[in-house]
Amino acid sequence: MEASTFAPLARALFPEWRVIAVDQRGHGDSDRAISYTRDDYIGDLAAFMDQLAMDRAVLLGHALGGVNAYQFAARHPGRVEALIIEESGAVIQEDTFFSLSWTGCFSSRRVLSERIDPQLLPYLLDSMRDTPAGARLAFDPNDTVMSGQLLNGDHWADWLASPCPALLLRGRDSRFSEAAEFEQMAARRANTSLVTLAGGHVVHHDNPAGFLDAVREFLGRLALAEA
Repeated sequence: MEASTFAPLARALFPEWRVIAVDQRGHGDSDRAISYTRDDYIGDLAAFMDQLAMDRAVLLGHALGGVNAYQFAARHPGRVEALIIEESGAVIQEDTFFSLSWTGCFSSRRVLSERIDPQLLPYLLDSMRDTPAGARLAFDPNDTVMSGQLLNGDHWADWLASPCPALLLRGRDSRFSEAAEFEQMAARRANTSLVTLAGGHVVHHDNPAGFLDAVREFLGRLALAEA
């Protein structure tokens, strides 16, 4: 997915909060990269904040973005006001090789859509591009596989390393997360709350109203704590 997926959230939180959504390397309209290591993603976040002269921020991330966010907080705790982590576990063991069938250009968006799992297709519609050669995805699935392999692993130490408040969000019907793991993540990390919402892996897409309510309530508590 790409930055535009958080446009509805940005509109809903304005003007109380400024939401800046990032197309991460290889995603959306960002260029392809040579590598997709953990250090690459975390370094990109640091450079992005530096470019905007942003000392601190609340970081919100989904899946890969969520791991990027909490690992950034582990390495740069002074730059993270709080974390909002959507569908990102502490142990990642995902196989994304299925996405390789989406590689290349297709004669139409319909033909490309037929290659994608119907449960995943709604999340990828905004990532489709029409080119002179045909319909394609904004990202290269080969990069998705490379990034996924480098994401896999036990990240408990990073999840527990930062002291800031955190909101952990899980989709009740997600095929990519386990309730027991998320309950343990909330129990083991101080100042962390878990909210389980109706929806699948992309809660902000499946249940935008519930997602907005949970995020807004969490941000409201942050504001009160700082007052």
